[in-house]
Order: sequence, then C-alpha cells, then structure tokens
Amino acid sequence: MHIPQSFPFQQFRFANVLYFFYTRGILIIIHGLNEHSGRYADFARQLNSCNFGVYAMDWIGHGGSDGLHGYVPSLDHVVADTGSFLEKIKSDHPRIPCFLYGHSTGGSVVLKAASYPYIKELVEGVILTSPALRVTPSHPIVGAVAPLFSLVAPKYQFKGANKRGIPVSRDPAALVAKYTDPLVYTGPMRIRTGHEILRISSHLNRNFKSVTVPFFVLHGTADKVTDPLASQDLYNQAASGYKHIKLYDGFLHDLLFEPEREEIGQDIIDWMETKLSFRR
Repeated sequence: MHIPQSFPFQQFRFANVLYFFYTRGILIIIHGLNEHSGRYADFARQLNSCNFGVYAMDWIGHGGSDGLHGYVPSLDHVVADTGSFLEKIKSDHPRIPCFLYGHSTGGSVVLKAASYPYIKELVEGVILTSPALRVTPSHPIVGAVAPLFSLVAPKYQFKGANKRGIPVSRDPAALVAKYTDPLVYTGPMRIRTGHEILRISSHLNRNFKSVTVPFFVLHGTADKVTDPLASQDLYNQAASGYKHIKLYDGFLHDLLFEPEREEIGQDIIDWMETKLSFRR
C-alpha cells in the first residue's frame, strides 16, 4: 500500500498541553478530485481558532503523495487509506472525538468509509461539501466503454472529461489560485480515475437508505460539477438519526473557496459543536 502524505495542521498551532486538555475535537480533511489538502490551510486556521484540531491527507496521485499525478487506480484505496489514517489519529488521541470531512469526490470517499461499522464507531459524524453522489458521464457512450477502457488503457487522458472551464467559485482570485497551483492537477481526466468516480457514486446512490452515520451535507444550488439534488436525496432517504442539510442559494462547487467561506466554515463548526453537546 502506498503511504499518503499527511499534514497535522494542529501540531504547530497549540502547545501539547493545550491540545490534550482543551481541544474540542479533531476534523480530518479528505480533499476533492485533482486538488490537495494544503488548499485547506485557511479553513484549518479557522478550526484551530475554535479549538478544533485538524489533520489532512493527500490521496494517491495527488498533492504530496506518490503515484502518477491525477491518476487513481482505485477509490477503494483512498477509502482504505482514510480508514487507516483515522485509526492512527484515534490511536494517538483516544479521548478526543473525531469528525471526517470530505469535499466533492472526497465526500464520496468519506461516506463510503463511514458505511463500515469499524469506521462509524470511530467518528462523531461526517461533513460533506458538494459530495459527488450522482455522477453521470459526459456522454452515454463514455459510460458504456469506461469499464473496458479503464482496464486496457487506465492512464489514458480523456480530453472530453476536462472540467477546468467550469467555474467552481464566484471568487476570481480563488479560481486563479486553484488553477495556478502546481499541486492541482489541471489535465484531462484519466480513464480509470473517471471510471472509479462513476463506480463509487453509483454505489452510494443505490444505498442512500443504508446510511446511518450522523452527517451534515452542504451544497450550492448553482453547482455545475456535482448534483445538489443528490445531496437532498441523501438527506431525505438516509436512515441516520442525526442528519442535517444546508443548501446555499446560487453558490458554486468549492464552498470553502466562495466569498462567504468564513460563514460556511462557521456553519461546519457550529454543527460539530452542537453534535458534541449531546455527548455531555
């Protein structure tokens, strides 16, 4: 198994004594497709200011992790890495409650990981921003040939699957920062990576009623990358006893990079604080 690059954001923000006695909880960040965890440093600082510790990891083929840039041979590997990462953090901090956060395809990874009982037992809940829960191919023929081509030419770059031109934030500076970041993959999607996204989203979409983990899903209604109606269906159908949804009118895909990012970050913090209040 490859070793994902991980970043304990909290480590340089609090002295150890403060960390162990005053940290309310730990949020573990799983980034979205083609990006990397370092992009969430501002959100990590916001969380730290509210006494939440933060850890993050880069997927295989992303950011500082090994592998061909933008290539994911199996999202099950990312799910497994997420579980191992969580177990390590819980082992290091057994008395501190943990939450999993996933953005876009990272949200799919987090939701699938939380479907395993041993993972569900380790987390207080999961937070999903713009999760990839109902992904459809750009053309029906792509969905038909993807399983075969993902086997015979998995690293081939499918030029029709490059969504770089789709706006993901209403903040022009955030767009420039994202697409000039050398750790962000901006090339056409690789066949196997695309097939893996179709596969995990199809699995999740068929199993909304089986979701039992506490969750908070956030989505912009103007998102052109993932489907906000799928997030609504997840909320409506999930069996979770503690679940919440917030739809942001007119917001785009990268919620934590929208102009209102601090308010969105605070919504996440407020949800975690409310969830933790039930433990007392």
